[in-house]
Amino acid sequence: MSNLYKELEQYRDSDYYPFHMPGHKGREDFYGGNALKAAYGIDITEIDGFDNLHQPEGIIKEAQQEAAKLYGSEETFFLVNGSTCGVLSAIMAATKRGGRLLMARNCHKSVYYAVYLQELEVSYLYPGMIEGYGIADAISAASVERMLKEIPDIEAVILTSPTYEGIASNISEIANIVHEYGKPLIVDEAHGAHFGFHKELPENAVRQGADLVIHSVHKSLPSMTQTALLHVSGERINRERLRRYLKIFQTSSPSYVLMASIDLAMNLMREEGHARLEHLIRLRRNLIKEMAPCKHLEIPSSFLAPDGQIRTIEAGKIVIGIKDGALTGQQLYDILREEYHLQMEMAAECYVLAVTSLMDSEEGLKRLARSLFEIDQRISDFEENKKPKYEFNKDRKRGCPEAVMNIAKAIAISEEKGYDVIPLCEAKGQIACEFLNLYPPGIPIVVPGEKIDDGIIEAVQSGLDMKLNMLGVEDGKIKVLQYDST
Repeated sequence: MSNLYKELEQYRDSDYYPFHMPGHKGREDFYGGNALKAAYGIDITEIDGFDNLHQPEGIIKEAQQEAAKLYGSEETFFLVNGSTCGVLSAIMAATKRGGRLLMARNCHKSVYYAVYLQELEVSYLYPGMIEGYGIADAISAASVERMLKEIPDIEAVILTSPTYEGIASNISEIANIVHEYGKPLIVDEAHGAHFGFHKELPENAVRQGADLVIHSVHKSLPSMTQTALLHVSGERINRERLRRYLKIFQTSSPSYVLMASIDLAMNLMREEGHARLEHLIRLRRNLIKEMAPCKHLEIPSSFLAPDGQIRTIEAGKIVIGIKDGALTGQQLYDILREEYHLQMEMAAECYVLAVTSLMDSEEGLKRLARSLFEIDQRISDFEENKKPKYEFNKDRKRGCPEAVMNIAKAIAISEEKGYDVIPLCEAKGQIACEFLNLYPPGIPIVVPGEKIDDGIIEAVQSGLDMKLNMLGVEDGKIKVLQYDST
């Protein structure tokens, strides 16, 4: 038997509870019985009567139209190569080669890949950071307007809302400003496919006026991994160009299993979305209430933002904070996984992130509450492993690292002239030729073409010390350009 399949079976049949994506949480009952058997039975190609994703005229077209009605867009496309292909297609359609993109620095790495492919120049929007957590705050409309005033050659704007930790920007206000300048707004709402279905959640970015919106259906809804939606509205985007890029970035053999799971998720949201979200919100409230007596661990429902405003954490995300450096995020993550069989989504410096969805059970949330309460009581048992916490960007000015060249040029130089592999501690002043990022969530600390400074070295080394998953570093070494600016 395949080792991969065997391991997957073992995880499925174990008592581990999944506080991670995908949103279906392994609930086979949602798919009508034996999920794998059902998947093989409906895994077909483009045969008569089953339409074609790349030129839909029948059942796929109808399914996409129904999804568009659900979210309020003029047109919606099913994506089977993940949100990544939607992000790539959106940016390529909204910009010209060599043009300029205004983007939030905390965008997903797929945005940076589009920047590379389109050889774009970039201007960055830097969000503030939530004190004590190092979590990116919302993007302010004022910062967007300031950049559009100062840089007239910007062709499009893209930002991420909600963030990985569940903080949403005011998309309606931002969209109005972006449109005043005649530019399109792209919103990577990958983690917000459930927005707009309950009054305690933000409205979705489509209805708030964004021109292009990407939803990762598998993150918060019960759809299979790799499924997503791309919504388009208005006249600012050339739709023929958009369709061309979708054909490029999507497989020529789209999975009917994945498309069917999107359609099932859309149907569930139409019929049961509000009720299931009401249930999830209640479970989250109960969890926060049960955690209130804890001395070392906390689950905030909101944060105090740098501008003095309160930022609510959306209901699908559970940020488990660790006070006073009692543990690192990775240590709490490991304890939950190894001792309590609760698999979290990610570990950061001083918190752990749990992702919930419409499919989570009351027992699952109760298990989490009991486990966290017990860990809080035992916190002194872990004192010998305690390490001081570090907040990425805590002591760095709110600006971009110095960009010596754009991403495309940096990668081209590394391919043509080669690169050096040097210890991270010796990299100050060198130019990065590779992305360095904590994954998840996949937000770069430094990108190709930027000069490495002390703050970057400190942030990356701190992540390594805490055994976080730091991409772009191998054996304490990184790749830098062989480049003489003279």
